[in-house]
Amino acid sequence: MDLRGTPCPINFVRTKLRLQQMEPGQLLEVWLDPGEPIEQVPESLTVAGYTVEEIDDRSEFFVLYVRRPAA
Repeated sequence: MDLRGTPCPINFVRTKLRLQQMEPGQLLEVWLDPGEPIEQVPESLTVAGYTVEEIDDRSEFFVLYVRRPAA
């Protein structure tokens, strides 16, 4: 899901909504801008109970891999 250019907290809300629509255990790939988005979204998702598996720095943006919990 490409959320580059999407401000906080809208990028977190869109990510959370998409995760809620997915089957338990599925992995979501999210593209985020540097700065506030990559600083805030992973932490907010972790607090909300999602598992951030990897953050990949692609130099111009970040790729976040987050898994919906199985339970």
